[in-house]
Amino acid sequence: MSGQTFDVVVIGAGPVGEVAAERAARGGLKVALVEHELFGGECSYWACIPSKALLRPGNLLAAAKRIPGVPIGDRLDPAAVFARRDWFTGKGDDAGQVEWARGAGIEPIRGHGVLTGEREVTLDGDRVLTARHAVIVCTGSVPSKPSIPGLDTIRPWGSREATSAESVPRRLGVLGGGVVGVEMAQAFATLGSEVHLVITGEQPLPRNAAFAGDLVLHGLREAGVYVHTESGIERVATGSGGTELTLKDGETVVVDELLLATGRRPATAGLGLEAFGVEAGRALEVDDTGRVSAVDGGWLFAAGDVTGRAPLTHQGKYGARAAGDTVAALAAGTFSSAAPWSKYTATADHHAVPQVVFTDPEVAAVGLADARPGSADRVVDIDIAVAGSSLHADGYTGKARIVVDTERNVLLGVTFVGQDVSELLHSATIAIVGEVPLDRLWHAVPSFPTISEVWLRLLEAYGL
Repeated sequence: MSGQTFDVVVIGAGPVGEVAAERAARGGLKVALVEHELFGGECSYWACIPSKALLRPGNLLAAAKRIPGVPIGDRLDPAAVFARRDWFTGKGDDAGQVEWARGAGIEPIRGHGVLTGEREVTLDGDRVLTARHAVIVCTGSVPSKPSIPGLDTIRPWGSREATSAESVPRRLGVLGGGVVGVEMAQAFATLGSEVHLVITGEQPLPRNAAFAGDLVLHGLREAGVYVHTESGIERVATGSGGTELTLKDGETVVVDELLLATGRRPATAGLGLEAFGVEAGRALEVDDTGRVSAVDGGWLFAAGDVTGRAPLTHQGKYGARAAGDTVAALAAGTFSSAAPWSKYTATADHHAVPQVVFTDPEVAAVGLADARPGSADRVVDIDIAVAGSSLHADGYTGKARIVVDTERNVLLGVTFVGQDVSELLHSATIAIVGEVPLDRLWHAVPSFPTISEVWLRLLEAYGL
């Protein structure tokens, strides 16, 4: 066996692994970045980037139709949409990401890494990488597959197949009312598919404020999506006309492709973690610095979806910064404190996790979606009805919510739903992270006429 020694070995070269490696390298450490697929990871080629490239044209067309006098057509050009997506993903060419790693002082290494000892990673059984200080696991997550009779008789789509599709299926079934389900249902409806979205509840996005699900449900139906609520798929069968889906109410829907959007689980299988007391397939529980709690010796760290903390690319990168900086500081003997809100801790995971659902309407939320049970929290809901929204689109429809800790007079959560509300979210995130008192937030005057004036209306509705 050949062998090499580094200060840090990072397993997984998606955005999270790249950030962890870069922060460690910036701290003066020699870093190896290991990847068995594409450098750039899931987000770059099969998730965040291509999905938003597929969604944007449909959202833009819908927005243009809300403004009289804009010369538009009625349909998208799928070939042009796919070509633009391919420009962003490079159709799987990761040469640029590899060169970025080298330019950042990181050694990119292709191979499947397995933990075979303390601070030891073996690649494909014949190459051993030894880490002087730490191994950081950033392997992300993989799709969960439901158990449905007959499902093994077809080749269903996962999110990868949906975002990398080369053509638009005439009929698409989508199972799951989470973010992937609603985004892909709307994207393919605007591209020309007959889409059937099957969800278990009365509305999609059950983790968000109820009005978010209501407005997105309306938006999906406006886009032509057939939404089957309080349902599920009882069985799958292949027929001469396509794939037959028998729903829980007995209805049969025939589709050409079936997308499973039923969640994801941490990608911890096949990493050799069992030897260190960690069950394969389970999340790697970490403290706020990213250190894996179950492994003795303090040498194993993790960040991103693999930890199960906040499975979002931006939060994963945030945790990766903390982990990379912590490892570098410990190696240099300069580590000061893991106090909340220090550069070495991912404290915001517990208080202010922002997320945007890029449907039409968009859902932008951070912090709590509702009041805490038994608390003195107060919830304020208003329509987004300001001069800026009226100018933005005829018939603009949207809602906003704040959740207020009345004892401390600070925000705990904010939700916006409406066209183009995603860019409002960071101001809400800053207000929550900074614990800005509402009477001080009152003095953050929104520009007129912008949709941001909704902040003034929210504070007025609260009583300021």
